[in-house]
Amino acid sequence: MKQFAKLGSVVALAAVVLVGVPATARAGAVLTSGNGNVTVGVFDNGSIGFSGVGINLAGVGDGIFAGCLCEGWGVSTGATTGNAYGGGSFGISLVSANLAAGVFTSVTTLTGTDLQVTQAYSASTSGALILDRVTLTNTGAGTLNDVRYARNMDWDIPPTEFNEFVTIQGTSATALLYSTNDGFASSDPLTSPGDICSDGINAINADFVDSGACDHGAWFSFAFGNLDAGESHSFSIFYGATGSQASALAALGVVGAELYSFGQSNGGQITGEPGTYIFGFAGVGGTPVPHDPSAVPEPATLLLFGTGLAYVVVRLRRARRT
Repeated sequence: MKQFAKLGSVVALAAVVLVGVPATARAGAVLTSGNGNVTVGVFDNGSIGFSGVGINLAGVGDGIFAGCLCEGWGVSTGATTGNAYGGGSFGISLVSANLAAGVFTSVTTLTGTDLQVTQAYSASTSGALILDRVTLTNTGAGTLNDVRYARNMDWDIPPTEFNEFVTIQGTSATALLYSTNDGFASSDPLTSPGDICSDGINAINADFVDSGACDHGAWFSFAFGNLDAGESHSFSIFYGATGSQASALAALGVVGAELYSFGQSNGGQITGEPGTYIFGFAGVGGTPVPHDPSAVPEPATLLLFGTGLAYVVVRLRRARRT
């Protein structure tokens, strides 16, 4: 279909590479999680996949980059919509993208409106996850009606890319408008993609476990109501991966995720080995994944424990089981 192209509540370290390129090319950043095992590439427009890095787990591979770069986000107010997908964008205007104090921040606007989208990427309190703190702001003098945000990706889980198992949990979250497994669909929050895995499991607006094996992903849209003049609304997105499903659930518990998708290989859907890839949300009106304070931190997290942040600036021309 698309061959075209554990833990511990610690202060995490992040290795961040900010890449500056000519104005005609895209710029972005590559961030490394606190435990050193996960790298995520972020374009200046806030979508994932910059510099050939999607969500990469050391020793296992990248969970979204094997085929097309099918990852993105979209925003709308009323009937006006725009999105950033696969590194490009439609109806989205870039305001700024910069690295400061270890945080890579993308600021965009929905073209023709006063809706500003700020996405701040940094290390999270879980060593296995990268945080994207999303803030939607009305910068104008009037009310913005029916503000929505969508985010999606196509999972390509190694070593069985294009033939993975997907889990989605937490669909009772009150801000969630629509969910499905169609990671290929446009990141347009005014659309409602279908179920693309014919395995007999309902993937639309429902929790499900281990749908597959097929080539699919996760698609979510959220409705945040109206934003008055000067008003903002914030929530969190998490990207990462661990060596097992148990450690992935523990990572989500550390950050209080309420809604999430797992991508796992064909054959790795029971234990989550060799890699469980994570796409989660918090602040969307759901019930947080339980935090187990007895969970043992991953060895790499223990070695990196402490405060600090390293970054290099260079120049350079990507269910909880029931």
